[in-house]
Amino acid sequence: MHELNGEADMGTSKLNTEEINFDEFSPVNFEEWKESAISALKGVPFEKSMYTSTYEGITLEPLYTAEHVKNLGSFRTFPGESSLIRGYKASGYISKAWEIAQPADSTLPTDSNAQLRVELQKGSSSIAVLLDNLALQGRDADASETPGGHGVSLSTLQDMENLFESIELSQNPINIYAGASAAPILGFLAAYAEKHAIPLDSIHGCVGADPLGYWLQNGDLFCDTDQLFDEMAHCLFWTKEHMPRMRTILIRSAAVHNSGGSAVQEIGCAMAAAVETIRKLRPRQIDVDTIARHLRFEFSLSSNFFMEIAKIRAVREVWSQIIEAFGGDETSKKAEIFGRTSFFTKTIYDPYVNMLRNTTEAFSGIIGGVDGLTVGCFDEASRPGSEFSRRTARNTQILLREEFSLLQPVDPAGGSWYLESLTNALSRQAWEYFQKIEDSGGFSASIKSELIQSSVKEVLAQRFKKLAARSDRAVGINMYPNTKESVLEFEGIDFAELYRKRREDLQKFRDLRNENNFRKSLEAITANNIYAGELIAVVAAAADAGATLGEVRNSLNDDNEEPLKITPLGIHRWTEQYEALRQRTEKFKADTGNNVRIFLANMGPIPQHKARADFITGFMEVANFEILSNNGFPGVEECAEAAVSSEADIAVICSTDDSYPEIVPSLARAIKSGKSTMKVFLAGAPKEEFKQSYIDAGVDDFISIRSNCLDTLSNLQKAKGML
Repeated sequence: MHELNGEADMGTSKLNTEEINFDEFSPVNFEEWKESAISALKGVPFEKSMYTSTYEGITLEPLYTAEHVKNLGSFRTFPGESSLIRGYKASGYISKAWEIAQPADSTLPTDSNAQLRVELQKGSSSIAVLLDNLALQGRDADASETPGGHGVSLSTLQDMENLFESIELSQNPINIYAGASAAPILGFLAAYAEKHAIPLDSIHGCVGADPLGYWLQNGDLFCDTDQLFDEMAHCLFWTKEHMPRMRTILIRSAAVHNSGGSAVQEIGCAMAAAVETIRKLRPRQIDVDTIARHLRFEFSLSSNFFMEIAKIRAVREVWSQIIEAFGGDETSKKAEIFGRTSFFTKTIYDPYVNMLRNTTEAFSGIIGGVDGLTVGCFDEASRPGSEFSRRTARNTQILLREEFSLLQPVDPAGGSWYLESLTNALSRQAWEYFQKIEDSGGFSASIKSELIQSSVKEVLAQRFKKLAARSDRAVGINMYPNTKESVLEFEGIDFAELYRKRREDLQKFRDLRNENNFRKSLEAITANNIYAGELIAVVAAAADAGATLGEVRNSLNDDNEEPLKITPLGIHRWTEQYEALRQRTEKFKADTGNNVRIFLANMGPIPQHKARADFITGFMEVANFEILSNNGFPGVEECAEAAVSSEADIAVICSTDDSYPEIVPSLARAIKSGKSTMKVFLAGAPKEEFKQSYIDAGVDDFISIRSNCLDTLSNLQKAKGML
């Protein structure tokens, strides 16, 4: 072997180590670039076409330069420093990877136990559990004739035994959203740990309560907020002593996000809820540092890639300023943030595109620096996750970790002129929205007055409006629909049968318990001599004595007045209106064997009509209407005859603007003469000087890129009798 002495021995060649010189390239300033852009736009106003407005009220520049960040202090910091925009760890994910938190969500605890085992074996790093609605409400499985829906049904300590059987709770963090109060679930978890001799201080993660977010999402609570914050205080006192690494406050943005809210509204509402939580707990003798160390944020991640990166970074900055204002220490300024891919962006048609949406959403969260992540199943909008969709969701994270090597770069967004500027703008807008809530009396006052609900609904309306006009595009829904595809098959889950079994098991459990013991344990919960933190131990004793989750919750609710009801934020999906549109067509076809039939009145050879014929086809297929196509007609008479004989509901004239003045009047009259009930549309926006003549000839409407797709198709359905 040749030794490397000074230079490499590579035969007769030598390494070229000369420094690359870029002097041959002339630097270009913004004004020169702008002049070139204006020239390329060919008369289209630069300001109109090159600036983009977002739902956050931020105007995006066409080009970002060093000038945009010269006054930003965070631009010159390192990860772990200053405002924490760049993350609170100098080592990023190198020292500690983000948690992969894919939840078990089957109704029966035994089935969810099997899911947890698979998740942990196949790459998840968290014991994540999604509770059903009844458990979140603190009600037993037999408390309602209506099943608890998607999620684990948990009513007894035996259920927790079945859920965690053969799972090492001390090895992986636990992640459970407990609803408005964490006290009952935390107490049951403590009872389970003590029964199995698991050291309490080894159990870590988050069993989190979000009473204000729960209230906003559901509209009411099972007891007043004072009682819930008392329980939250008990959780904090107890975990500080017994489970110091367990967080019990979970501020979630899901209610705002899944109602169509913007990133500004998500951050502002989350911060307002967190601030109100701090203010409620401090009079209960809990300092701000204890609160911050036991609090976690969970943000939904949408498909606006760069905005979501900026959102996670902005949260860290805003939170650090809030903690500083409360006098918290440096550690308390470091927000723990979990991410969850958006439910709002998922579609029931073309569902495999959701895999791509989930991937970009997860990617943005990781680039933004989340501490943990849940990727939803691609088919979650239409059915509970299957083994395949759960595996796909989990492997999305594993691929990003292992094959895309996202554990290596530390704050890859740092230094980007665009992302640093966007983060700064988003932080400022979110702070203003947060101050607006504060000026209105805080989070609770703002949801009672419906300030938050009305502002979120405004953004949702904007989203629906842009989607209706196709200025926003949802692939497979309002653009490029696949008419041959049907909704994913779902045999259905017999929730009624599952909850019948749950009721039977619950009754057997009650029959075997010692009546005197569990009654005494419940009396201990209602006693007035419970000191700070002791409530969790009392609940654990009740669970061990055989009390159910619902019985514990009822005891906690004793003598509490029913809280004020508010208007909840409804859960929506971005594409729900278009999906309802298509479903109406498919139901009508199934019931009657009929459909809206569109005849393409293609005039001239293929190159003359193809562009507009393709546009109309894509436009009409959004509602899954039947398209009658052809290769074009040489003359008006042939086209009109074919249109009339097609028995279509609508004929759409497709050709070029130059040919329209000659073709349209005669063709429209000929079609109307042959069949007066047939609607005649024209593809494209007509020139103003010809528009009235087209209408006079019988053209009923014009379809162009400026048309409201949703309204147009809905009106056609109405005319057909689908509505």
